Amino acid sequence: MSIKAIALDIDGTLTNDAKVVTPRTKEALLAAQRSGIRLILSSGRPVQGLRAIAAELELQDNGGLLVAFNGARVIDAQTDEVLFDQPMEERALRALVGHMRDFDVIPWITEGKYLYVERGCRHTITYRDAPFDIVDYERRMCDLELVEVDDLLEVCSRPQDKLLCASEPEYLQAHWRAMHEPFTDTLSGMFTADFYFEFMAPGINKGNALAGSLPKIGIDASEVIAFGDAQNDISMLEWAGIGVAMGNATDAAKAAADEVTASNNEDGIALALDKFLG
Repeated sequence: MSIKAIALDIDGTLTNDAKVVTPRTKEALLAAQRSGIRLILSSGRPVQGLRAIAAELELQDNGGLLVAFNGARVIDAQTDEVLFDQPMEERALRALVGHMRDFDVIPWITEGKYLYVERGCRHTITYRDAPFDIVDYERRMCDLELVEVDDLLEVCSRPQDKLLCASEPEYLQAHWRAMHEPFTDTLSGMFTADFYFEFMAPGINKGNALAGSLPKIGIDASEVIAFGDAQNDISMLEWAGIGVAMGNATDAAKAAADEVTASNNEDGIALALDKFLG
């Protein structure tokens, strides 16, 4: 069956380590759209964090979709029509925010173009033996405005798709189970980077988001090729007709994929599309 859609993780997959879509990969994706194939950006990022890349790749003119918050929300890139949205239940979210106070993490919520953190919280972690302002990094990468609140519970009375927790990779590896344990039945939790552990509504993942939204526009899983590199991409790689892991992907992502291509710094997407699209 022919390919009708290409689903793309962003960080570590579509963009190289400099957070840029390389010219060869960009041209391969534009060419795919010219042939009638839809592009789907599928990321842990909020919707706002996908818009610049969506514009660069012309998704708004070619029927593209944005899968944000690890699959909690899917929107039409041209019309902003919401095709799927499953926020966290308020009671569980409020309990989660309280539970995170027992851990040395930086929790935040992104809503629209705003990134909410608690006033006085630390913004910097130690990453690769150097100080790293993780809050400013997220703000810049996703084109967000920083808003400090006295208590993160102030924004928990409205539907929210994700709570992101940042800390040193070693700390998260040692504590993520304790962070998630009280909520294993009520919230999804996953790593999206070694310094990010994130919580969403139960059952939320990229694969389920695609399964719930693509049939509405006449696309079957067998007609999708998906690219990813990390834990939060595994469901998408397994669901798609062709799942392709990047050369820089985790071992688990590679095991879930049908193919392994070159890394995100070596135009792995373009090379795979040459193979499968001709």
